[in-house]
Amino acid sequence: MRKRFFLTLTLLLAILTPTVFLSACQKPKPQPVKTVQIPDGEVNPEVWGKAYPAEYELWKKTEQPEPAGKSKYKRGFDADRISYDKLSEFPYMALLFNGWGFGIEYNEPKGHARMLRDQLEVDPSRVKAGGVCLSCKTPYAPKLEKEMAIDYYKKPYDEVLSRIPEQFRTLGVACVDCHDNKDMSLKISRGFTLLAALKDMGVDSSKLSRQEMRSVICAQCHVTYSIPKDAEMHSTGLYFPWQGSKWGNITIENIIKKLRSDPAYGEFKQTVTGFKMAFIRHPEFELFSNNSVHWKAGAACADCHMPYTIVGTSKVSDHRVMSPVKNDFKACQQCHTESIEWLKDQVTTIQDRTVSLMLRSGYATASVAKLFEIAHKAQSEGKNIDKGLYDKAKDFYEEAFYRVVYVGAENSVGFHNPTEAARNLGDATAFAGKAEGLLRQALAKAGVDVPIMVNLELNKYLDDRGKKKLKFSSEVEFKDPYGVQDKLLTVKQAK
Repeated sequence: MRKRFFLTLTLLLAILTPTVFLSACQKPKPQPVKTVQIPDGEVNPEVWGKAYPAEYELWKKTEQPEPAGKSKYKRGFDADRISYDKLSEFPYMALLFNGWGFGIEYNEPKGHARMLRDQLEVDPSRVKAGGVCLSCKTPYAPKLEKEMAIDYYKKPYDEVLSRIPEQFRTLGVACVDCHDNKDMSLKISRGFTLLAALKDMGVDSSKLSRQEMRSVICAQCHVTYSIPKDAEMHSTGLYFPWQGSKWGNITIENIIKKLRSDPAYGEFKQTVTGFKMAFIRHPEFELFSNNSVHWKAGAACADCHMPYTIVGTSKVSDHRVMSPVKNDFKACQQCHTESIEWLKDQVTTIQDRTVSLMLRSGYATASVAKLFEIAHKAQSEGKNIDKGLYDKAKDFYEEAFYRVVYVGAENSVGFHNPTEAARNLGDATAFAGKAEGLLRQALAKAGVDVPIMVNLELNKYLDDRGKKKLKFSSEVEFKDPYGVQDKLLTVKQAK
């Protein structure tokens, strides 16, 4: 009996042991994750955050100010909490933009969390246009544009804003702006602007690669746009002036050609010259994608501004979305082996050169504007200004103006495409020089004595701006890092 018992036990162990051994070594079967269903059209980031908590927590950090002092020229929402006045940083802008909202209050941008709040805090004399100003500031823009049609552009800003649910009236870019709620794939939400612009260039958005989409999604907002006006100067639409350009080669020449092709694209009357002018806004995508080194290397906006980071055990794209400079060059070090000090010096050198060219071309263009003012005064006094010389000078002046605005509005201070930025500013200086020479010739023929040094009267444009009575702040003004500015005659008159 005892022998039979041990035999039976041995047989049972022989059968069971492999099973026990294998179950101890085998990895547990993966259990399906209980996903959160995100409703179609859901705007609230908190709902998305229940499914993607790591990305949501990073996105919330856009509320936090960035470290101060890390960037020499881009001092937006830094820990010092100062709103940096671009008109004080670059005083020539105050003259060129006078008569326009940007000539009243024009501040350095403060990041995604602040994008709509900045509009609400800007000088009230600027708030005139309709919902067009909300088009890249709120996730409700596509819905409002579809529901309101032409009224979206023509109705007062406050009226369009009031149609946004109160709890979301200060919400900037959100998950729904960039992602499909079903699978988190990248999705263009601004069909009425970006898709139309891509179609104009012959680009099939459905054939864009994922890497291309990681830039195109940013191009929904980080681009310039034009707002056509009717006879009463009411906004009637919104489009990106990319017509005539190609993918990877959106040129300033084609942008200017489009903006100057129709008087309806003139958005403001420039006080100094009296000319009706168009405008250019934050063309980051245009400059970066125009055959820049990083674009041709296959880099996307997200590679530099949303580098991968580790949260717990997960690898996610950093949704804080910040400058690589302020993020201690973490994105750069994914490809570059050089030290942080070397990388920072490279960035600063590029930006120093760009700022130097901005100041030269900006003040040269401002000088031409003042010469037009002198010419118009002479005409009002009965002097005959040679029309041929005048018209050619005006043509050159506008070419200079748009190039100066283009680089000045682009938020990398030339870094996104150093050679293209330098080309644009060099051309701007050349066009301004030609315009000045022609105007001086026309004024001399009319018997007008023109001073060698043109008085820009900048204080007239810098002080007591808008209802806030904003004033020039000399402590934030950027000086030419190479000292050339001090040798320019027009700059001596800028103080």
